[in-house]
Amino acid sequence: MSRRRTAAVPAALLLALVVTGSVTGCDPQEEEGGGSSGPDAKAGSALAAVSSLTVKGRAPKTGYERDRFGSAWADTDSNSCGTRDDILKRDLEDVKFRDGGDCEVASGALAPDPYTGKDVTFVRGRSQVDIDHLVALSDAWQKGAGTWEPSKRIAFANDPLNLLAVDAGPNRGKGDGDTATWLPPDKGYRCAYVARQVAVKKKYGVWVTGAERDAMKRVLSGCPREKLPAGGNPTAAPGRFHAR
Repeated sequence: MSRRRTAAVPAALLLALVVTGSVTGCDPQEEEGGGSSGPDAKAGSALAAVSSLTVKGRAPKTGYERDRFGSAWADTDSNSCGTRDDILKRDLEDVKFRDGGDCEVASGALAPDPYTGKDVTFVRGRSQVDIDHLVALSDAWQKGAGTWEPSKRIAFANDPLNLLAVDAGPNRGKGDGDTATWLPPDKGYRCAYVARQVAVKKKYGVWVTGAERDAMKRVLSGCPREKLPAGGNPTAAPGRFHAR
């Protein structure tokens, strides 16, 4: 019985194949979701952006009060609607307005609520819907905001990038928790939630603790292609707004 002999691959060609990754057919940066900023991070992803955040210890909460971030829900984008109504209009479905206008939201529905995955009804005056600061004001205060100019704190408190309509129950349980201490009950929303926190902290220069950075990486490693969100308002409010 004759045997077919396998042609030898010239050494120079074999080396070229190994260098380009052609032997396996894989791009070295694509294996296991690969990337240039870590084993799983893709350029432009939220996971890659975590490494750009400053890591420091949490500063004291001394001096923090809500009014250090200005009056609640100031109309910093000058559209004649308060920020709370802007976010309700953006995030609710079946929105109805008061008095036939197009500003004050009278009712609507979170369908679904991002934190729980359940539908929640909004009715003005007896609402089960809160507007959450994804990065809590107190958390920001302890990680840099205590030294900001008032206009930056006002902008931070009213930036749509940092705001989300959510079920009031889990939101109030969150308090001023960061990624290391609180995550949404709905696991399917955690990647988007943490990505938004990373985006906000990067935009405003809010630092993270070591435990928080590690928690961010842990969550986002499960979704390495999750993009870093962008947008929102400028990082300084108009001069007509004031805070202590």
